[in-house]
Amino acid sequence: MARYRFACLTLALAAGTLVAGDYDALMGAVKKSWPHCKTLAVVCDSNGSRAALSALTGAAGGMNLMVVDVKGPQDMGKAVGTLSGRRPDAMILLAGDHVAGDGSSAATFLIQRMAAIKVPTAATTEAGIKQGAALGIGPGTGGKLMSNAKVAAVAGVAVPVGAVTL
Repeated sequence: MARYRFACLTLALAAGTLVAGDYDALMGAVKKSWPHCKTLAVVCDSNGSRAALSALTGAAGGMNLMVVDVKGPQDMGKAVGTLSGRRPDAMILLAGDHVAGDGSSAATFLIQRMAAIKVPTAATTEAGIKQGAALGIGPGTGGKLMSNAKVAAVAGVAVPVGAVTL
């Protein structure tokens, strides 16, 4: 029984390490491409995305992280209102979030509303870039730095140097 608990603990710690790496490259690209960014916003189900939030917090090193907790698509209007009032410098999509993760209609809604008020979005997947995230890099992009030039222009940010544009 003790071996089983040790194995589960080891697997849990290893999984956390893998998730942490998902955001290291993204945060490096955000800091390099958008040096003005000091406050990042995340819209997610905070209970369901606890591990991803922890990994993002670790990778964000020195940046402020504003988490807007949502439980379903019906909460997107309130989330946009909160973000509009607080004006973060950028928004980060959590790929695995069941409410506002990459590929969801809620994420598309958020990306469009944030770009309209000049808040760019960053993601770790190609799906996030195709939805309108201005910058993306991570396991879901094959490690390639990607950008959506059209949305970057709307949000008022530069396309990162060396990025593959979609």
